[in-house]
Amino acid sequence: MRRKIVAGNWKMNGSKDLSEKLVGSIRSEAGTLDNGVEVVIIPPAIYIGDVLRQAQNVLSVGVQSVGQWQSGAYTGEISAGMAKDAGCDYALVGHSERRQLFGETDKLVAEKVSLVVFSGLTAIVCVGETLEEREAGQAESVVAAQVRAGLASVPAEKWQNVVVAYEPVWAIGTGKTATSDDAQAMHAAIRGVLKDMGAPSEDISLLYGGSVKADNAAALFSEPDIDGGLIGGASLVAQEFMCICRSFPADA
Repeated sequence: MRRKIVAGNWKMNGSKDLSEKLVGSIRSEAGTLDNGVEVVIIPPAIYIGDVLRQAQNVLSVGVQSVGQWQSGAYTGEISAGMAKDAGCDYALVGHSERRQLFGETDKLVAEKVSLVVFSGLTAIVCVGETLEEREAGQAESVVAAQVRAGLASVPAEKWQNVVVAYEPVWAIGTGKTATSDDAQAMHAAIRGVLKDMGAPSEDISLLYGGSVKADNAAALFSEPDIDGGLIGGASLVAQEFMCICRSFPADA
């Protein structure tokens, strides 16, 4: 069975106080979940240690970005190996904000994915189209190209270290959300691309991101190819985030 994952991306938000109070509250409630969801917290790197102490092996922890090098004279960068050594389980790669604001290309995403999976971390590889691309009828072709390019260097034995997150750029932080039908269609298309690449497509978790909230999560998560969510602003409010985590039905 595919992993059900709800991951909270704090982006450039947080504090030691938030790490203690928010993560402690989420951990307490996550321990009572009966639906098999893996809850992941992805804070700014400077707070990873604080979050890990509060997570207490109940929650998984990720890093928001890693460099494309293993080590060296790259001031300010964090390697995938360092994140693994610090106790992380996941690394975001190719988030649209990294692509748009920091110029990360598909080639760079592929380089980072390779380092992440070989470090033993699981890469959450983000893909998604802009509003202009969707309105031009290019959404599926744009996303398919991102998937193929970003995952081009993943060897057969490392597919278990890959998760794909579909985040339409026009829905991130805007309050707009793809309908569950639209999101399902794109997820099914992504799974088809993975199959064409020779990946074990039915075993790879696909997440939806883009203004996921408690009131729309259940409809999204009920779709057959949507295995969870990558949550932004709602992950900073414990009650809202846990409502999203509970949006999957209990395990049979």
